[in-house]
Amino acid sequence: MSHPNRLNPRRRHAPPRAVPETAAPVAGAVTAPPRTALRPAAGDGPASDNGPAAGDGPLSVWPGSTTPAGHDDLAVGGVPLTEVADRFGTPSYVLDEDEIRHRCRAYLRAFPDAEVYYAAKAFLCRAMVHWVREEGLGLDVCSAGELELAVTAGFPPARMVLHGNAKSPADLRAALRLGVGRIALDNTAEIARLAAAVPAGTRQKVLIRVVPGIAAGGHAKIRTGTDDQKFGLSIADGSAQHAIARVLGQPCLELVGLHCHLGSQITTVKPYLSAVRRLIGLLARIREQHGVTLPELDLGGGHGVAYRPGEPALDVAALAARVRTELARGCAAAGLPVPRLAVEPGRAVVGPAGVVLYRVLSVKRTGAHTFVAVDGGMSDNPRPALYGVRYAPRLVGRDTAAATEPVTVVGRHCEAGDVLAADVPLPADVRPGDLLAVPVAGAYQLSMASGYNLVGRPPVVAVTGGRARLLVRRESLADLQERDVGL
Repeated sequence: MSHPNRLNPRRRHAPPRAVPETAAPVAGAVTAPPRTALRPAAGDGPASDNGPAAGDGPLSVWPGSTTPAGHDDLAVGGVPLTEVADRFGTPSYVLDEDEIRHRCRAYLRAFPDAEVYYAAKAFLCRAMVHWVREEGLGLDVCSAGELELAVTAGFPPARMVLHGNAKSPADLRAALRLGVGRIALDNTAEIARLAAAVPAGTRQKVLIRVVPGIAAGGHAKIRTGTDDQKFGLSIADGSAQHAIARVLGQPCLELVGLHCHLGSQITTVKPYLSAVRRLIGLLARIREQHGVTLPELDLGGGHGVAYRPGEPALDVAALAARVRTELARGCAAAGLPVPRLAVEPGRAVVGPAGVVLYRVLSVKRTGAHTFVAVDGGMSDNPRPALYGVRYAPRLVGRDTAAATEPVTVVGRHCEAGDVLAADVPLPADVRPGDLLAVPVAGAYQLSMASGYNLVGRPPVVAVTGGRARLLVRRESLADLQERDVGL
């Protein structure tokens, strides 16, 4: 077994990092203190069932490099946020590259003998592909689009898993053409469709996504481990067992393991332990019925992070230790060899590394509420409207002695539900032109962005070592118009 504090051996020959030509030092850059430990969201807390709570300090959920930068400004990666806003405009997404790399390494330390796949659906761009590859993680993709982007950015397809509850023929063709390492089969229709597409004389490695019947996750819309929802094949009703038998009957498909994903924003270890026990039971039945011992077990992701100070987060180190113990105990009792484990973190890698910047456009005070409207909204972050999630925005770049009062930060879109943060404390003198920064913005915001009201999606800016560089440019009106070919 690898030493838990040793970097994954796959990184020994990683290419040296170079500062891209587009990177430039930002005026007023601040030297950040060295990182010494990962925040609780990435798993350095005590081994317990419940995830550790984030600290109560005002910067406890911000990237670890965040420091004061004068005039009530903050710097991330050594770059003042006001400088980022001035240079790249607002709204803008800021990613702390070192925080992402640090979190990747923490997962490899926690799971030294497992495969760690980054879940691309949380956020993906070419730079993110490079960071994940250089840090030694695999990649979990959900479409031909994510797959093609990753391959063109140099990621080895053999280290990818293709997911999706309804993969299109184009998705499957792309996966076979590019040589994806594993395809997670989500329904019985995919079995025949994939088998018919596999080139003669070859075999495609596959996983079966099973539903263990476990309710876990931060919201009903992101719980995927229970029956009666669109993902996976149920153990309880026999669908999983039927699919397994069909796959084993296809000579061009090689069943290498089971996969499950319980949901998202899970902050306790117990659901994963329950899943391990049920999946070991299924592995034992497969061996008994078919004489086959499957060598892999993928527990998916869904690892929860804290969005506001004091909220719980999953302790990933505790998760890894207790899952290994449960897996070893259960397999020994069943007379099974311990399968190779895989996990698929997305939010827990990129979410706490991101900050989004907005300009205040107007302040409206009614009898009961104060509405602070900003220049973004549900087109660049639909999560509050979808799941009712809550954030902790902060005024940056302006000194004020005003007391805070509860306000509702709303977007610019033509929906009453376009609310980014309800009843959050901001200075009572907040006014148009002010800059608001919202932490924990790296996951499932820009990746779920839309073209509503033809506003255009924000850019993504990476910061590290006092330098800021553009990763994804702002979507322009010209971009939007070029797609419209109706005249």
